[in-house]
Amino acid sequence: MFTGIVEELGEVVGKENLGDAARLVIRGPIVTSDAGHGDSISVNGVCLTVVDVLADGSFSADVMDETLNRSSLRGVDVGARVNLERAAAISSRLGGHIVQGHVDGTGEVVSRTPSEHWTVVRIALPAALSRYVVHKGSITVDGVSLTVSALGPDWFEVSLIPTTLDLTTLGRAEVGTPVNLEVDVIAKYVERLLENKDAPDGD
Repeated sequence: MFTGIVEELGEVVGKENLGDAARLVIRGPIVTSDAGHGDSISVNGVCLTVVDVLADGSFSADVMDETLNRSSLRGVDVGARVNLERAAAISSRLGGHIVQGHVDGTGEVVSRTPSEHWTVVRIALPAALSRYVVHKGSITVDGVSLTVSALGPDWFEVSLIPTTLDLTTLGRAEVGTPVNLEVDVIAKYVERLLENKDAPDGD
């Protein structure tokens, strides 16, 4: 589990095509400082498992074809900057919201409107996800926990403060940039429970 509070901007330093998967090598000295084989690290909102930790502060991770097809990681190349977060510890503060690192779909930056103290970013919202997004609710964009500041039938907006602009890839995401989206898992559980509220209890 993650909280959507990005710890550092990493850099993709290697990418190997494995046919039905890809192996990424990502430099991130903060998130690798206590990482080991099998640990989880969120990369642009995608939960990846550490294969190896390298001496230069990089780690390698295998990305299955299923994940490549459902996220923007397929288009990530060497030199790309990525948002990194280690899995949350039970004793840590939940600074953002509950984030699983399971991407529900991808959106696209539609517009950026700068203001004196923040930037409003509008993102296209896939129809299949729109029912899970509410005004003032939580959403994860490329691994960043954000609050929905405005909502339309096929878009939502987030207002990014200077810290978010400076410390995450969203500060550099131009119009047309694809982004990974994870909706609030609680909304999905509620929907599932309501669908089954009239079903008979199992044994």
